[in-house]
Amino acid sequence: MQSNQNAFERLIDIMKRLIEPGGCPWDREQTHESLKPYLIEESYEVCEAIDRGDFDDLKEELGDVALQIVFHAELARRAGRFDIHDVLNGICNKLVSRHPHVFSNGGAKTSTEVLARWEEIKKVEKSAKKKDRKPSVLDGIPREMPALAYACRIQERAANVGFDWDKTEDVRAKVIEEWQELEEALKSGDAEMIDEEFGDLLFAIVNYSRFAGINPEQSLRKTIMKFQDRFRHIEKRAEEQAKKISEMSLSEMDVFWNEAKKM
Repeated sequence: MQSNQNAFERLIDIMKRLIEPGGCPWDREQTHESLKPYLIEESYEVCEAIDRGDFDDLKEELGDVALQIVFHAELARRAGRFDIHDVLNGICNKLVSRHPHVFSNGGAKTSTEVLARWEEIKKVEKSAKKKDRKPSVLDGIPREMPALAYACRIQERAANVGFDWDKTEDVRAKVIEEWQELEEALKSGDAEMIDEEFGDLLFAIVNYSRFAGINPEQSLRKTIMKFQDRFRHIEKRAEEQAKKISEMSLSEMDVFWNEAKKM
């Protein structure tokens, strides 16, 4: 059995061995840029394991994410930029700095106060790094986030400083307004206007989900998974009847779809 105490250092040593001369040819060819898709993919696989409630798989996928972190850190070390210990010390310092209510006399007593204080401290930290331009409460949100999650984070940041609707009914009215504007754009046939209004509608719906306490990214993902399960049932039933799904009528597929809904 491997020592738990040395497991992380063991991973670091293995990664060093893989990318040093005489190591793995593929690993030695990788760069921060080439590894980006793998980091994103592994992160999504962690989320999928959580959604399935598969903790054995979650353990494995978290290990894959840890590999990506160590891989990037080792590439940076070899380039003389930083190493994994700089990464870990950085996050440790950040956690202490952003939790003054725990490590000093910050005084926050509720989750709302903690989040507000977190954003205040984060803004100060970011402004110290970017002295060439005025800091914004919207700084630090990765633009490569999935669009629904990105919209939600933007809205949360704005809401934290008071730029928000007073009540859910106001947000609902905004959704209806944006829907009506989309219908008008569709009547006009103006492709650019349709695209803009559709985006406005999605943004308003995300805002409504926030007021309703719903994570829009997770909610849509669950719906997609539900659709996949039901469509696979149609495929299975078609195969049982020796039919090609592409040759089935919509009414035939609807019968199997409704079967899946009852399962």
